[in-house]
Amino acid sequence: MRKILLAIAFLSSSFVSRAENPILGFWKTIDDETGEAKSIVRVYEHDGKVYGRVHRVLTDRTAKAKIAGAPLIEGLDIIKDLTPSSKGKLEGGKVLDPKNGRAYSCQIWVEDGKLIMRGSLFGIGRKQVWLPTEAPVDAPEKIVPDPKF
Repeated sequence: MRKILLAIAFLSSSFVSRAENPILGFWKTIDDETGEAKSIVRVYEHDGKVYGRVHRVLTDRTAKAKIAGAPLIEGLDIIKDLTPSSKGKLEGGKVLDPKNGRAYSCQIWVEDGKLIMRGSLFGIGRKQVWLPTEAPVDAPEKIVPDPKF
């Protein structure tokens, strides 16, 4: 009985944290150069850390990441191991640029309803603005991180 109560408490606390965290959910990534929507990324929490997975590539669904094994970009975790900072941002993890296979330090936060993702290497980096989008109907209810990068 005690295990059941602990499981219910964990699930309800997990649900509350998702409801209160505006970063979690689905975001449309925008190409810096063309302004076109490139993909839909799901930002999710697992074991107290935040990850981001490419749910759908909107341009070329057969595009592959330039990492070991050359997996499809669609379905690939591109953000991993983010934790809250004292600045109200999530940081301390990595973001993968699947086009070149490089991983960068990462920070994300929500500003004016948009997600700001900043990737940097040795303090030099750039920001991207991602737009909120509805959860696709084919989105699984729960996912776990994939250690490909």
